[in-house]
Formats: sequence, structure tokens, C-alpha cells
Amino acid sequence: MKKSKFASLFLASSLLVGMLAGCAAGEEGSSSKGSESSSANGGETIKIGANLELSGAVASYGTSEADAIDLAVEEINADGGIDGKKIELIKVDNKSDAAEATSAAIKLTSQDKVVAIIGAATSGASVAQVQIATDTKTPMISPSGTSTTVTVGDDGKVNPFTFRTAFIDPFQGTVAANFASNELKVKTAAVYADNASDYAKGLAASFIKDFEAAGGTIVAEESYVAKDTDFRSTLTRIKSSNPEFVFIPGYYEEVGLIVKQARELGINVPLMGADGWDSPTIVDLAGADALNNTFIITAYSADDPDGKAKAFAESFNKKYGKEPNSFNALGYDSVYLLKDAIERAGSTDGTKIKEAIEATDQLELVTGLYSVDENHHPIKSAVIIEFVDGKQVFNTKVNP
Repeated sequence: MKKSKFASLFLASSLLVGMLAGCAAGEEGSSSKGSESSSANGGETIKIGANLELSGAVASYGTSEADAIDLAVEEINADGGIDGKKIELIKVDNKSDAAEATSAAIKLTSQDKVVAIIGAATSGASVAQVQIATDTKTPMISPSGTSTTVTVGDDGKVNPFTFRTAFIDPFQGTVAANFASNELKVKTAAVYADNASDYAKGLAASFIKDFEAAGGTIVAEESYVAKDTDFRSTLTRIKSSNPEFVFIPGYYEEVGLIVKQARELGINVPLMGADGWDSPTIVDLAGADALNNTFIITAYSADDPDGKAKAFAESFNKKYGKEPNSFNALGYDSVYLLKDAIERAGSTDGTKIKEAIEATDQLELVTGLYSVDENHHPIKSAVIIEFVDGKQVFNTKVNP
């Protein structure tokens, strides 16, 4: 998922990192990047940072990932850690704000001296850390930052130390278009997107391109603005275009109300969105009945028949008393991706970890087999989930 980019932060953060790095280099006996630290009991640990949205507008995403990261760390440490060293997890709340995410990344790399960072959950907060990760040679894994700009800059160059666990936005738009055309057999569609969100606009563009390529017709393109609460006038225009399907790329805060109001206006056709819908809060906002006949693209379903997915669901339910969602699964997978890379690297040096992540091929994770392409994009499957009476039900899995 993506909130707005904050490229202007790069210059300021780079200067600040340079000052901090200079100070650190001048300290007698200071830890070098990638070295292990001593824990309170005298044993060696591997410090891993978590830069997450634990409060603020999209705290549902960050807290979901934090819960699963905690579970993964507990499991790994109970099983002997990474190469015999326990993980020391350092969590920082970026407050769902890009500037805060930059500050958190600076703290984690210069003060806490973590060997890697997991987070942020959103693309905007992830992009805000890219320069820090690059300057300090600290691998960063965004569990759910789906914008291509997380791993590839506006100049087309790959951000060398940045990775993601989730699939990218264009893939989600393509999956939605193919599902509408091939599975639901619809010929006409409307698109209703947040016009201030690069995430929503990217998904919408990808959907339109692939839906039309499959022979479909877009009968309406409408937009809304984040924080809006009354969508009825625009939804009325969409209804008048008589679509067989409506694609609504956006975040649960607005989408929940859009779904509710659409059903109240008599728009009863299938509605579909992407991973931005995936929050328990959407059921509270929309209502269970209104969500019937809606679909989302996500990375994980607790009903996925895959054995590893089911085992994770059982462990998560045992710890937290509820079924995991895709953000839980992506946070969990990010820890195991990092563990695998450190073990294959045989080192906690940032460059060696980065090279090991780049070489990841068919790693078995909860969200499926995971490989990395030349742009640091994952090659992996997507899951289609259908809402049935307020519950997420596994529909199908789509391979890349």
C-alpha cells in the first residue's frame, strides 16, 4: 500500500545521516555496522529494527504487522535464534507519518545500530526511509509497501538496500482486471479511486489497461479525496452508468463508507479492491451485509489450503485469539525472509545480507513461494478473498 511520497525528505535526511555517521565514526570503540550487540544477560544478539505505523491514521496495518513480527521473533528465539544468536527486536512508532518514519530510521541505524529494518507498512513511510537505508547500508524490508517506488526510484534505478514482501501495485490491478473478466465474466466496469493517492491511481491505471485489453469497457471513472465521508453524489453518477462491476482501489477508512453508501443507493454489483481494504475495521464501517459480493486482492488467507499457511494461522490464533490477516502474514514472512538471508550470508554485514536477499529463490513462506527479481520486486502469488457475512473467505489463488 502507498501513502503519498515525500521525496523532499531525502535531501534533509541524507545530510542528517551524514552528520550522525560522522559522529559515530569518531567514537572510540563504537560498534561497526552489522556487528552484534550484547544483551542484558551477556549473550550476543542480532538487533533488528521495526519501523511501523503503531498509531495514527493507518495504525491497523502497522499493529497487525507488529503482532506477527513479535510471534516470528519468539518462534525463532525459542528455536535457538539465528546462527545461535537471539534476535533483539527494537520497535519504533512512525505514527503513520513519513517524516516520523525518516526520524525513526535515523534512530534505528545510528543509535540502535540495527542490522536491518522491517517496515514501514505503507509505501509513503517506506519511501521516506530509502535514503537512510542506502546511506547506512542497512537492508530494509517493507512488508506491505506495494508502490514500485519503494524499490525503484523515480530515476529508474533500483534502491540497493530496499526490498518488499508484498507484490507491487501494477500486479494487483492486473489481477483485478483478470478476475473481473475471466471469473466474474463482466464486460463493463466503473473505477472509483482516491485522486490524491499514488497507490489508488496506479492500481486504477493498471486495472483499466488490462480490463480494456481483455475486451471490457470502462463506463465510468470517478474519484474521491481521502478523509471524505459522503460519497453519495459520485456513487449516484456511477450507478447511472450501469456498470456490472466497480473497482475501488483505496484504503479501508474511506472504502468502508463507500461500500455502505453504495449498497444503500442500490449498487448491488460486485465491488472489488486491493490490499488497502484488508483491515477488520472495514466490517465495522461498511456492515457485514453490505460487504457481501465484494472481493479483495491480498497476500494471504487463513483458509488457504497450503499447509504452511494453516500452521501459521494456528500459531497466530493460539497467541492472539483471532485469525490472522494478510498484514499479519506479511509481517511474519518479513522476519523469516531476513532470517534466511542472514543465515545464507553467514554474516550480519548489511551488504552481505542485501546480496543474500537479492539471491532469494523459491523461499517457502506463509504467503507462498518467494523469489526476488532484478528490481527487488517479489515474484509470488496473490490471493482473492471474498467477504461472506463479514468474514473473509478464500476464493482463489493467482500465480504471477
